[in-house]
Formats: sequence, structure tokens, C-alpha cells
Amino acid sequence: AMSNYLVTGAAGFVAYWVTSQLLEQGHSVVGIDNLNNAYDPRIKQWRLKQLESDKQFQFIQADLSEAETLKFIFQENEFKAVIHLGARAGARQSTINPQFYVDSNVTGTLNVLDYCLQYDIRKMVMASTSSLYGSNNPLPFNEEANTDQPLSPYTATKKAAESLAHAYHHLYGIDITILRYFTVYGPAGRPNMSLFRFIHWVREGLPVILHGDGSQSRDFTYATDIARGTIAALKPQGCNVINLGSGTRNTLAEALKIIEKCVKNSAIIYHEPLQRTDVASTQADIGKARELLGWEPSEFLDDGIQKTVDWYEQNRNWVSSLNFGQ
Repeated sequence: AMSNYLVTGAAGFVAYWVTSQLLEQGHSVVGIDNLNNAYDPRIKQWRLKQLESDKQFQFIQADLSEAETLKFIFQENEFKAVIHLGARAGARQSTINPQFYVDSNVTGTLNVLDYCLQYDIRKMVMASTSSLYGSNNPLPFNEEANTDQPLSPYTATKKAAESLAHAYHHLYGIDITILRYFTVYGPAGRPNMSLFRFIHWVREGLPVILHGDGSQSRDFTYATDIARGTIAALKPQGCNVINLGSGTRNTLAEALKIIEKCVKNSAIIYHEPLQRTDVASTQADIGKARELLGWEPSEFLDDGIQKTVDWYEQNRNWVSSLNFGQ
């Protein structure tokens, strides 16, 4: 049966792919986003324009931290479930303006939980992050690992959001699946994320800024895999934390080599110091996602990067002028 879903952060990267897949499956989606300028809003507008070509999609510009606007959205609609993907992302940026992160990730999450309770929405899926695993846990990261040592205000706010979700499940029995995403990349990504920046810089012959020597490694996960896992998590399962990652890891230097090959250009590398908010490595243990969601990643780095490069080429006339951050 077709359902109506609420997706928060609908103009965001992961939400764009989740919403696309829900619409393809014939569902209707109400998307909310405040369209902030945490990164270049032009890419958010592009994603929205793609989604708005489907008449089953309704967009409302609203801020999750403003309870009144949100209440109106819950009053006017009947949602089967909420997919809560609206958040300020980025560890590095959170050191500059932590308050934005608390408003969006903590207050915003509390408001969404509160309205799920008031309007009797029994299912919520929400995005969390692999950066919660910090720098002291053995690889690959298991969901049971200790996540009590955040390295940035961003991570601290995501931990707070997870904790609020647990409390609401415990008190009111709302079924909440918390997904810890590992470095998501792919077409229409966030221009301030490493792989997207590398593609841009290599393609345009600009200096590639590499923090450290490039030996830090990440579990890079392709956006459509993440979206598929997020939709799979809509099935009832109590309150659960589940990793979504590729289960493998690659160094930034390796990823850059693949990009050079796909773009057919070589990188001019500038080394900068490592960031205090960065962890050396991430890699997901994805046993739980396999077992509980029947989910398996299908895209590996070479193909995923090739598809991202193809998208960049097709959209280069406007994408190349985006702000890719420092």
C-alpha cells in the first residue's frame, strides 16, 4: 500500500536520494528543509527541482528548531512514518558555530520526536554518524562500541539526538531506528565533502588540499545504497542502532588515485595539517544491517566514483561554480 512520509532535511544529500526512491516506489512525500547556507544552497535548489517534478512530492520551507511551524505540518498531514535526516553536518564547521548545531540537531530532533508523540506516529528513522566512534574503538566499528567521547560539537549533538531517541522509545514506545552513516558520497553530494571537492579540483586543474599525508582511511558509502538501507529501516524493530557502510575502507590517497583515473587528469596536491576533529580511520561492521534489514551495499568505490564523475561532467556548467569550501 502507498503511504505518506515526512522527510526532514529534504533538500539535503541523503534525503534527496531517499525521497527519490520513495517517489519511484509510488509513495507520497512531504519534505521540509530550512535551506540554510551551511554549504552552497545552489545544489540544494537543484536537488529540490528534481524532486518537485514529481507531483507526489510537496516541499515546505521550515526550520526544525521552530516548533510552531512544525506543528502545523503535523496537523495538516497524516504520516505513516518520519524519516529524520535534517541536521547540520560537518565536524570541522561545528567548532566555529556550535550553537547552530545544538539548535538543529538537538532542539530540532526533540521537536520532531515530540510531534511524533503528539500525532501518534509510531515509526521514525533517523540519521546518525560514524564519527561517534571517535578514535579509541577497534575496527571495524560495532554498534556496541563506546560512543561517549565525541571529538567535535557536531558529534556531541548527534550523540544527544540518539540519546533523546532512546528516551522517547523507553517512555512512549515509539519505534525508532537510528542509522549511523559512514562517509556518504555520490552524485549531487555535499560540495564541502572530500570526494566531491577532489573531483572538482582534479577536473578543473586546481590545487587539491589534502589534510595530512592522505593515509587516513574512510568507509566510503555510495548514496543510493545509503538510501536503500534507510528505506529498509522503516520496518518495525523497537529501538535500534544500525551501521550503514560499505564494510570496507580506503585511504584518501587511494580515493584520489581513482578520481585521477576517472577524470583523466593528475592532481596537484597541497598538504595541510591534520584537523583535530578528524579520526584516523572508519570502517563499519555491517553484520547488523545484513541481519535486521536484509541490506547489503552494492556499489564499490571505483564504480561509485565513476558515476559521481559522470554526474559532475553532465552538470559541470553549474556545478563547477559552486563553493567547495576551504
